[in-house]
Amino acid sequence: MALACTKSNTLLWASTVNPLITKEGVSLMLLSRLPPLLSDWPALLSGSPCWQLHADALQPTETPQTSGWLVLFGKGLGASHLAHLSPLLAAQGLAATLYPPTEVAGVPLLLLGCDRFSAELVAELKSGEWEIDLCHLPALPTLNEPGLLVMDMDSTAIRIECIDEIARLAGVGEQVAAVTAAAMQGKLEFSDSLRNRVALLAGAPVTILDEVAAWMPWMPGLQLMVDTLKGAGWKVAIASGGFTRFAGQLQRELGLDAIFANELAVEGELLTGKVSGRIVDASVKAEVLQQLAQEYGIAAAQTVAIGDGANDLKMMGVAGLGIAIHAKPLVRAQAAATLNHHDLEGVICLLAARACSEQRWDKR
Repeated sequence: MALACTKSNTLLWASTVNPLITKEGVSLMLLSRLPPLLSDWPALLSGSPCWQLHADALQPTETPQTSGWLVLFGKGLGASHLAHLSPLLAAQGLAATLYPPTEVAGVPLLLLGCDRFSAELVAELKSGEWEIDLCHLPALPTLNEPGLLVMDMDSTAIRIECIDEIARLAGVGEQVAAVTAAAMQGKLEFSDSLRNRVALLAGAPVTILDEVAAWMPWMPGLQLMVDTLKGAGWKVAIASGGFTRFAGQLQRELGLDAIFANELAVEGELLTGKVSGRIVDASVKAEVLQQLAQEYGIAAAQTVAIGDGANDLKMMGVAGLGIAIHAKPLVRAQAAATLNHHDLEGVICLLAARACSEQRWDKR
């Protein structure tokens, strides 16, 4: 029995020290032999500058792929996700290079470079069940260059729909919430739906705006995201179909560079049930992003738009990267990147990912 134990321990030690196998003269690292912690991978993969992902293994390569990107991030990220991903890549005829791992905002992250971008792979990934966030993208903005991020406010920068909360305090909550939900799903034209909802607020005291603002909950990761972007020299703005009362408060508290939102008309101490000036709808949001990029001298590829509703899609469409956060199905389907398991710290993950492409396994 002692001999058997010794032999077992020796085999375990051997597979740990030298987990590579040789197949047809090529050394391979089986995915099944990679440690659970990404931080332990570099020691095992230091024998090659890059590794190409195959069906069940990694193969050494000198040439990294950079014509498309796959970003995977999440607390449980590991080799099993690469094993799940590899047959999907093979089905599309894609070659992918694995770069050394990193951790962003406490979240483990892997970057793979692809030999091309595949819209078919995007559809395949979005139709699957994943317990991490992953995105396949043709290009990635970087924090190493100036950039611009424009975000929606309600259910994006903050965790509520302000108009629904105003309506609740005004006694018309159910009527307004139903219209809000339909509008965010793209079932109603936004401007008309906003006018109809605001009309229900006529005669409500303006002080209810202060009540909502007093407990307005931020989306987790908001402060970290803004601080990180500002520290990297980025510009950060809000373009919202919500209201200036709340966007202005966020601007003051976070040091945002610009806000664009709707102004509720007031007479005396009461809401009139009307919106003053031009409504910030989907088209205006897209114009705002392009206008700010030009004003700040930001390249289009370095612009990012974040939102959750149908009225954010045009803004996402003109941005270098459009990100849907906890979004409606219509928006998830059309957005370039989706955050389903992360809050705004996920934005930092996506923007920090490209730095991994500058790293090599044999030079860490």
